Amino acid sequence: MSWDIIIGVSLESLINATMIAYALAAIGLNVHFGYTGLLNFGQSAFLGVAAYGLAMTVATFGLPFWVGIGVGLLGAVVLALLLGIPTLRLRADYLAIVTIAAAEIVRLLFRSVSLSEWTGGSDGLQAFSDDFYAMNPYSGALEIGTLISFDARELWIMTVGWVLVAISLFIVFLAMRSPWGRVIKAIREDEDAVRSLGKNVVSYKMQSLILGGVLGSLGGFVIALRNAAVQPDTYGTEFTFYMYTIVILGGAARVFGPVVGSMIFWFLLAFINAVLPEAIEAGYIPEWFMDKTQAGAVGYIAVGFGLIVLLIFRPQGIFGDKKEVMLDGR
Repeated sequence: MSWDIIIGVSLESLINATMIAYALAAIGLNVHFGYTGLLNFGQSAFLGVAAYGLAMTVATFGLPFWVGIGVGLLGAVVLALLLGIPTLRLRADYLAIVTIAAAEIVRLLFRSVSLSEWTGGSDGLQAFSDDFYAMNPYSGALEIGTLISFDARELWIMTVGWVLVAISLFIVFLAMRSPWGRVIKAIREDEDAVRSLGKNVVSYKMQSLILGGVLGSLGGFVIALRNAAVQPDTYGTEFTFYMYTIVILGGAARVFGPVVGSMIFWFLLAFINAVLPEAIEAGYIPEWFMDKTQAGAVGYIAVGFGLIVLLIFRPQGIFGDKKEVMLDGR
């Protein structure tokens, strides 16, 4: 087997744009689930709304790139309000039901034939990232040793992505150590006790939903700009489940947990997906048992099995505190 290629692909997954996008999305979900105890199963909708807000503003209506960024962020805020107003006064499971349905509604709206004039339908949209890459200060590729190489476009989106990760982590760090953050974590533990102290629990939950949605939507921008295209099926429900895996891997209610979890998730997935085809080709795995086309699915099975083991033996995640995942289901 070509171990240089396998190691190179695996190491690239630790810092590339895909990992960054999932880390940003998981940072937002960590605000919802880890700190506030909100069971949001529609985080992918926030990413989709932001990505399509940017793409439609630029590609469909011909407006400037920065206007598209503003529209995408505003779309994430509006979505949080639409989801939160009818559900945050109810039990936690109502929010879970509404958000998982909302994510599918958003995806199907973007796929809709009747809206394809603006959204591109199932084909999505392109030609909205030119202004972003026109700002690229890099003129050549970056090589790290002999195993890792990034071209100028990837290097630019990675630079912007890591800056966004740093800003998002700093915001979460400050927010959760402020009086506001202490109220948020108290709501997770016992919202009735918080309400008895005169705090408006619904208002705090709404603020958390908006903050986490906006931070997560930054991942939608990164994915859209990295691919230079948006396509509705990118933001399916499974996207949110990957984010939950990442949050649990890194540790719920830990500032750096989503970033560490995203690195672990994509490293394992890239390593498995690189090793299996090579093992099949070398004859270590017989083709009657598994062929190359099945190797990708086996990678997700292996990661899922690892997550089950982690939940059994260390449910708080690698760097988490077990008390942080003891959620009140009311």
